[in-house]
Amino acid sequence: MLPEATPDLQEQAINTIRTLSIDAVQKANSGHPGLPMGAAAMAFALWTQHLRFNPANPHWSNRDRFVLSAGHGSMLLYSLLYLTGYDVTLDDIKHFRQWGSKTPGHPEYGMTPGVETTTGPLGQGAANSVGLALAESFLASHFNREDFPLVDHYTYALVGDGDLMEGVSAEAASLAGTWGLGKLIWLYDSNHITLDGRAEMTFTEDVAARFRAYGWHVQTVDEGNDVAAVSAAITAAKAVSDKPSLIVIHTVIGYGSPHKGGTHEAHGSPLGADEIKLVKEFYGWPQEDFYVPDAVRAYYGQAKTVGATLEAGWNDLFAHFAAQHPDDAAAFQRAQRGKLPIGWDADIPLFTPDKKQATRNASGVVLNAIAKHIPTMIGGDADLAGSTKTLLKGAPNTGPANPGQRNVRFGVREHAMGAIVNGLDLHGGIIKPYSATFLTFSDYMRPAIRLGALMEIGPIYVFTHDSIALGEDGPTHQPVEHVMSLRLIPHLHVFRPADANETAATWKTMMTLKHPSATAFTRQDLPVLTGEGIGGVEAIHAGVARGGYVLQGEGAPDVILIGTGSEVHIAVEAAAALAAEGIKARVVSLPCWELFEAQDADYRDSVLPPAVTARVSIEAGVTLGWQKWVGAQGEAIGIDHFGASAPYQQLYEEFGLTGAAVVAAAKRVMGK
Repeated sequence: MLPEATPDLQEQAINTIRTLSIDAVQKANSGHPGLPMGAAAMAFALWTQHLRFNPANPHWSNRDRFVLSAGHGSMLLYSLLYLTGYDVTLDDIKHFRQWGSKTPGHPEYGMTPGVETTTGPLGQGAANSVGLALAESFLASHFNREDFPLVDHYTYALVGDGDLMEGVSAEAASLAGTWGLGKLIWLYDSNHITLDGRAEMTFTEDVAARFRAYGWHVQTVDEGNDVAAVSAAITAAKAVSDKPSLIVIHTVIGYGSPHKGGTHEAHGSPLGADEIKLVKEFYGWPQEDFYVPDAVRAYYGQAKTVGATLEAGWNDLFAHFAAQHPDDAAAFQRAQRGKLPIGWDADIPLFTPDKKQATRNASGVVLNAIAKHIPTMIGGDADLAGSTKTLLKGAPNTGPANPGQRNVRFGVREHAMGAIVNGLDLHGGIIKPYSATFLTFSDYMRPAIRLGALMEIGPIYVFTHDSIALGEDGPTHQPVEHVMSLRLIPHLHVFRPADANETAATWKTMMTLKHPSATAFTRQDLPVLTGEGIGGVEAIHAGVARGGYVLQGEGAPDVILIGTGSEVHIAVEAAAALAAEGIKARVVSLPCWELFEAQDADYRDSVLPPAVTARVSIEAGVTLGWQKWVGAQGEAIGIDHFGASAPYQQLYEEFGLTGAAVVAAAKRVMGK
């Protein structure tokens, strides 16, 4: 926290944020000037009087987190990062929204030091902040000891009208209230304007009343430029330890613009040179572009010293903690680095073929075998734990006023679940957080999955009930396009394992990936593969780690049969039938396309020899995309339509997902 500024210096410091923002937007000829102009005062109050951070170390574990959920107002954040001494320069500000700049149009995690999460799609940052606060609560309950509050910080989010219209923020806010996340504070920039006009056209509800109903502590600041009032409200919010807080702050979008202020014209377009001239006259500001007064520069520059002092104090606390609790200190440091402990995979089972197993069941066994070695691995489900098999045995559940537990119960809130799990990962210290629901409901959480992939963070999105094999539940719950749809997302690894041992290998592989992963596990039981003839289960594990491998049929094949998931077994059946007719069929299991594509050409060609153009694929989903692997002469067997309600065995027969169909296709592609 910085020393109190004189009224004149305070006004200059706020106007510097505003003018840097409008100058950057004008120079880029693109951007959103209105929010930074209206919200600069509240941001000043938070950043100079409450937010604990160290510009020299944006990753200090006990920093307060600030999320600009209204990410279109990115210049507000970039101005603050530059002024307070992060590795953001005035040249970066001048290159706002330009190729290669640290200041992209919306904040991007990993692109700009000090940006905690990628925001812009409204509501996502708000929901991420719930995950950040949940991580703080869990890690505090796990690591803090008497006199050693190692994990003790706040999570703040600046949200706008649009954020609070989005359903994901409502889902997340409901959970935050249920859990009682007392260190979560949202500053609501209530300027009553959206891109198209007055918010009242579509948004007339009593937001404060809604959040009180969620179980939040709610305050209102009538004048958004009243720094003292905003700061006092933040202080009051911090004093409430059993509820998250919403501070409704009434502002004027584009404050200071005589013709566009308070209107939607200030939202998403440059003000124009003539209007900027009038704005600067209103602020009493020089007409010079990107002007920063020396006194303002010196004032914000104190953040470096203050931040260094804060972190040094925490480092001293940690040193004393380590002296008394060396094992816990080592575990804390390892978790903060995202490192897996030695022996984390020691109890991953080897499954035997004595009984069939659904891959969702095998997944639950493997997850528990891994998680018992990783105390900061947490996650949960969307009210489907009995079906997804993702409960951690013996671990408590989250619930009312009880957030710091390993089994996170999200309720029927898939979208918020995905965004909150992203927040858990972004916080640091939570190892491979995971979510779980049915594959068809990945549609509900796709925006969060996409942002997790964009940020290249590492959560695991567990999906079960992966195909028409749901049977009687019918087409509403039978995913057909979902696996392929998830494969379209860059940086997302999608796994559809063929059996229990491939499932074990899937978990082992996902735990080591830096990018996010998604699974497609079966409800129906499947035979267990032994890897006979290729080196055993170890070969299966090695093959899954490379995304695809030859399951059977070494040597030069006449035809290649490629499958994923439950349909690998149909390919095996077909290969046996073809062998009886003297046709050599190679069976390739391709559980993760993304990992297979990442292998070198020699390995890929060893699995799928280019000279063998007779290829058939089978997967209980849409066939679009399989041309990549079967080629122009091959055939893809799948389902390019919705399913139906019937026993799954009958559905496979009716829709042609059979060994006989594969045999017939194999003969066709061979010209027989």
